[in-house]
Amino acid sequence: MVKTLRYRQWMSSRFCPEAKGPFIRALMVTGGLALGGLPAATLANTDETTEPPQKPASFDQCLTGIEERAVSEGVSHDTARQVLAGAEFLPRVIELDRRQPEFTTTFADYLGRRVSETRIEKGREMLEEHRDLLARVSRETGVPPAYLVSFWGLETNYGSYFGKMPVPSALATLACDERRGTYFSGELVSALKIIDEGAIEAQGMEGSWAGAMGHVQFMPSVFLRHATDADGDGRRDLWNSVPDAMMSAGRFLESMGWDPDYRWGREVLLPESFDYSLAGDGKRSLSQWNQLGVTDVYGNPLADEPIDARLVVPAGHRGPAFLAYDNFRVIMGWNRSEYYAIAVGHLADRIAGAGGLKNPPPEDAPTLSRDDVLELQSALNARGYDSGEPDGILGPNTRSAIRRYQAREGLIADGFPGPDLLEQLGVQPASS
Repeated sequence: MVKTLRYRQWMSSRFCPEAKGPFIRALMVTGGLALGGLPAATLANTDETTEPPQKPASFDQCLTGIEERAVSEGVSHDTARQVLAGAEFLPRVIELDRRQPEFTTTFADYLGRRVSETRIEKGREMLEEHRDLLARVSRETGVPPAYLVSFWGLETNYGSYFGKMPVPSALATLACDERRGTYFSGELVSALKIIDEGAIEAQGMEGSWAGAMGHVQFMPSVFLRHATDADGDGRRDLWNSVPDAMMSAGRFLESMGWDPDYRWGREVLLPESFDYSLAGDGKRSLSQWNQLGVTDVYGNPLADEPIDARLVVPAGHRGPAFLAYDNFRVIMGWNRSEYYAIAVGHLADRIAGAGGLKNPPPEDAPTLSRDDVLELQSALNARGYDSGEPDGILGPNTRSAIRRYQAREGLIADGFPGPDLLEQLGVQPASS
């Protein structure tokens, strides 16, 4: 059994042919944030009685201003004029942007959907099919092959679906909307720069409703900073070139500080008397976690390595616990969701040959709607456990209030709204 955390020792002999050694990754808790911090399309159904969004009267004037800005930032007049002349207002994009998930996703559901046996097996096939390319990217960026494939699998199911929205029109729609116009104006100008450099023609620039593009779903601004021509054809093509996409993903992760010597984190076991208030309560050294009784999943002491970690308990005390290392922070730089970061890391482990979780998340965890969370927050506030102004979001203040209530009432203070807590507070989830 290998106890070291060092990833190169754990992975190199299996996936880097030249290496030798033993074999041994919000905005919303529901997960999806595209690059640039945008919500992914984990969305509720539209109310059919709602009138579709109307094109703003200022839409054309808005695009004129963006054209002037683009030209001032180096985009050719012809590209700016032609692309923006063809940009259309897309009501569907506004509908998607306005939605919030009606129900949160449990960790069991989130992980089960994303780290499926089908995705694991396909990931292993991709790992073998692109072995030489992935080894090259790993040598140049430090990001191990299994992680590159894991991101690819979670973002586009290994390139099987990029999104069908015309990116210039989607970004123009959002750029000329009052809610986040400043951000999306910048992304639209970045998209014009990508077209102007010849990476792709405007009509071929398709992606998500929020403008994420290609195999690894880069936002245009991320594309400009990190996309790489790895196949030597003179273009940075994240739609049609797997080498460009994988090298670009590696460069992006490298830029955020990926540490090639260590894993993303690992599942651990906690002692029965563990103080769950330590979860999410900053980093501690592995020796400190050892002193607190934390072990690996086989009950052995944690490796004696000079690295700090924080404890993540995504499903409360009944679910798995993880020690998250610095690479976990890097993964969250790609997508600011703990669920997503755990999914990336666990999928990478499974693709590399590891087994499933020793302590899978409970399948009976309650699925809470925003109204359920509002009721929970109000109930906590009424009992003197300040969760802040009720907003229907299960954020840090609410989890802190839950933890204080649990400690006072003799429950395990994990900050998780489990069935016992909800029953005591009289909250009956609409999904139950």
